[in-house]
Amino acid sequence: MRTPSLIITACASLLLAAGCASTPPPNADMAVTIAAVAHAAAAGAPELAPLEMRMAREKLERAQVAMGNRDYDAARMLASESQADAQLAESKADSVKARKAADETQEAGRALREEMSRKAP
Repeated sequence: MRTPSLIITACASLLLAAGCASTPPPNADMAVTIAAVAHAAAAGAPELAPLEMRMAREKLERAQVAMGNRDYDAARMLASESQADAQLAESKADSVKARKAADETQEAGRALREEMSRKAP
């Protein structure tokens, strides 16, 4: 009858060890997120997509706090959300710039057509 007791003790030890195992820190996720936020900022997102950029920065800050508190699950989730917000901010900034370039091209074409019609005999 000693064997069942030994098996129960071994299983309990394994469960305890598994419960104590912590989630590894999301260092790579944090690095990618920091790079995404910096890239969005360089693309002009603070001026062209300020709401999305603010959300990305706030979530990154919260992820960094979670890292400091060793709450790696929360840090990973916040880093992922921050990265998505940064990518959205960058996309919106790129869209605004493309729209402005298209408007300028249209205006240049209109001005050229107007100039040509004035010079036509």
